[in-house]
Amino acid sequence: MAHKISCIELLPLLVLSGLLFPGTVKFALSTGGTASGCFESEREALAKLKGGLTDPLGRLASWVGKDCCKWRGIACSNLTGRVIEINLHNPYVDDNLSGDLKPGQALGGEISPSLLDVKELNYLDLSMNNFGGTKLPGFIGSLQQLRYLNLWCIFRWNDPSESQESFTTALHLPNCLLSKLPLSLPFINITSLEVLDLSNNNFNSTSPWWLFNLTRLVHLDLNSNSLGGELPDEFANLASLQNLDLSLNSYLEGGLPRSLGSLCDLSVLNLSVNRITGEITDFINGLARCNDSKLENLDLSNNGLSGNLPDSLGNLKNLRYLQFLRNSFQGSIPRTIGNMSSLKEFYVPYNRMSGIPESFGQLSTLVAVDLSENLWEGVVTERHLANLSSLTDLALNKLSPNISLAFNIAPGWIPPFKLRYLYIRSCQLGPEFPTWLRNQNDLKTVVLNNAKISGTIPDWFFQLNMQLDELDVAYNQLTGKPPTSLTFIDDQSNVDLSSNFYEGPLPMWSSNVTTLYLRGNRFSGPIPGNFGELMPYLTDLDISRNALNGTIHLSIGNMANLTTLVISDNYLSGEIPQFWSNLSLLYILDMSNNSLSGPITSEVGFLSSLKFFILSNNNLSGKLPSSLQNCSSLYSLDLGENNFSENIPAWIAESIPPLLILRLRSNSFTGKIPPQICRLSNLHIIDLSNNSLSGLIPRCIGNLTGLKVELTDADTEKYEGRLTVVAKGRFVQYDQSILYLVNSLDLSHNLLSGEIPEALTKLVRLWTLNLSMNHLTGRIPFNIGNLGWLETLDLSNNSLSGLLPPSMTALTKLNHLNLSYNDMSGKIPTINQFLTLDDPSIYEGNVGLCGIPLPVSCPGDEKQPQSPDDGGGNSKSEDGGDDLEHIWFFLSIGLGFSIGFWAVCGTLILKKSWRDAYFGYVDRMKNKLIALVAR
Repeated sequence: MAHKISCIELLPLLVLSGLLFPGTVKFALSTGGTASGCFESEREALAKLKGGLTDPLGRLASWVGKDCCKWRGIACSNLTGRVIEINLHNPYVDDNLSGDLKPGQALGGEISPSLLDVKELNYLDLSMNNFGGTKLPGFIGSLQQLRYLNLWCIFRWNDPSESQESFTTALHLPNCLLSKLPLSLPFINITSLEVLDLSNNNFNSTSPWWLFNLTRLVHLDLNSNSLGGELPDEFANLASLQNLDLSLNSYLEGGLPRSLGSLCDLSVLNLSVNRITGEITDFINGLARCNDSKLENLDLSNNGLSGNLPDSLGNLKNLRYLQFLRNSFQGSIPRTIGNMSSLKEFYVPYNRMSGIPESFGQLSTLVAVDLSENLWEGVVTERHLANLSSLTDLALNKLSPNISLAFNIAPGWIPPFKLRYLYIRSCQLGPEFPTWLRNQNDLKTVVLNNAKISGTIPDWFFQLNMQLDELDVAYNQLTGKPPTSLTFIDDQSNVDLSSNFYEGPLPMWSSNVTTLYLRGNRFSGPIPGNFGELMPYLTDLDISRNALNGTIHLSIGNMANLTTLVISDNYLSGEIPQFWSNLSLLYILDMSNNSLSGPITSEVGFLSSLKFFILSNNNLSGKLPSSLQNCSSLYSLDLGENNFSENIPAWIAESIPPLLILRLRSNSFTGKIPPQICRLSNLHIIDLSNNSLSGLIPRCIGNLTGLKVELTDADTEKYEGRLTVVAKGRFVQYDQSILYLVNSLDLSHNLLSGEIPEALTKLVRLWTLNLSMNHLTGRIPFNIGNLGWLETLDLSNNSLSGLLPPSMTALTKLNHLNLSYNDMSGKIPTINQFLTLDDPSIYEGNVGLCGIPLPVSCPGDEKQPQSPDDGGGNSKSEDGGDDLEHIWFFLSIGLGFSIGFWAVCGTLILKKSWRDAYFGYVDRMKNKLIALVAR
């Protein structure tokens, strides 16, 4: 077990000790200098050192005799004979790859102050031993000549009040589980420090101010911590800095400080795996302004940087390694890239870049380039590759399978390079197999996936005498003979011919092939009986979606290393052979969509590593063997569309807690739904439909946490293959990239009775709920509106009654609803999503329902008045009134007319003065009108 520092708060004295990174340790142990003998005082000092140490394996057994220069781990000066080096690094940690310190192998005890008598000691390495967390000896700071000190993670920290002078120029403290980075070092003089390595600790702070006073610093490594905030402009004070590594902090935020661009002595700058955002134009411009930029390695990978790559990038002519992967850069690679005459490696995968300039072909020193997972478009010609004479590794593929980049290379062109690694995906190389590969006989990896290549692979390709470790020509339109004559020499070789038009018997390769994907072709006939003997080292086999027939042979059980076995979507028949005991490493088993019959035998319990068990759509029968509960790591159990019978066993829930998908639809299961299923907290796709299950829906169903929480992208690794789910009234097939988002509960076509439990409304992430074709009674749960993510709701063909709950109008994502053939009543809502659910068949068979879209109006609906030319109409009002309203309407008109008439005419009759005035006014107006007309 690795020894851990017991006191991690006290940095200052450890800074003065100048501990060095073990990667710099000289692992070869010196046997001494050329001088005869050694100084007696130094021999006695070393003897005292040995006396204070515990040495369980006798590593210091050679420390005898007068010539201490010949003792193991001791080196003396050829000139003075003085001891100058003590190297007692624990070599057993190097052999043990895990890096664990084992007390039986490590030196222990105490470090004797007699070391002060070794006057010219400049190299001391006691790293990876076990001194039990004792205090760092204070006399270490008095070793005046010491320049190299490695006490890596073997002491606890000293009190900072014990201040001493520092003579050291390098401080390496990686992997020491340190948690505090002091903001000041008042007792220590470290201005002479040239190398500072504090990587792989647990600092959670901003960069301390004293860091920027280290004006002689040439190497600064703070990677793999949790440093936060923006990078300060004070970095400009570190003018001598040549190597800066701030990668893997993940908390460094904001834009790149311009001050870094003024560090003209930088040769290595690593800021990868942080949260740096913004554009890099100003930063690169600053670096490019250096008269003689020394930058050789620039790594800005895994950040949030965006914008275009600036033209000034081409001025960094000493740059050899450039890594920009996993950002959001866009646009074209700058044309000035052709000026980067020293560039050897260029990595920009996982961005959004789109253009490749012809000047890219001028990079004669380029060895490896990765342009994968971008948005490339346009045409690549031989000019883009013309002078890449050093190129050995080329990766170029699109972010999506849509092809927008095409190769247009003259048939007779011979490239100047000899590739070893070729990875081209979702770029057009066809329609013919690319002839510019005719001289590429050094190829080991060939990936030409989704490249629009048709026809046959030419004979000249088979005659290149290549020693391949991977061949991937999937998703093309290749025909003819499969390339079985190619030689695979690596003991982990891959072949992928998926989704082509290959025909004939199932092809086989040499025993070195470990992964073989032949799905989606037209291979026919039986699986060869000696398949397992010919390819015993296969780890992954996918021969699905072909036309294979016959039985599954026992020889497959000879593939003891098999982790993936996918033979679905064929015409295989017969029983599954008894080969489970030999496949203990199996991770994925998919035999679905065949005509397999018989029971699942108890030997299936040997598949303890199984994660995906998919046997759906066969003719399998019998009960589920209890040994299946030994497959306790299952994520997906899909046994749908078979003839399994008896009860659904409770041990499914008790013994397989990780289960995400349980699909048992279309079998002959009987009995009740075991309430233990509610314990499956990860379960989020449950399909028990089309069985003969009876009884109540378990009231604990609201405990299914997997239907209440949102899964993340990180969960996608727990899904393989495709799954068919009944959603939106039809069968929908989801692939593994989206399965983690699907939340479905389907209990339809059973004999379930009783009410729908109110607890079901707690499953707030549910997408699809299908309880149709049962004998359910009672009301729809009052709080069903809580299921805000619900898209499909099918409660048809039950005996549900009562009104539609008002909360149903909150189901705004609902796009498929079926409530037909129940006993529900009342008015159908006409707001929110119900405005789009206008198919009358949704509600038919419910005699008590009324309103749009049904032809039955609800009591109180208003009738429209009928007019002679409107073809008739309903005169009834929404309030259920009749012609009485019309009578009142005409009565009110008559009454108003009578009152108005007699109010005027009655006054004229009774008052003579009003009558004379009125008729006089009429006569005057008549005379004026006659006169106007006469003109």
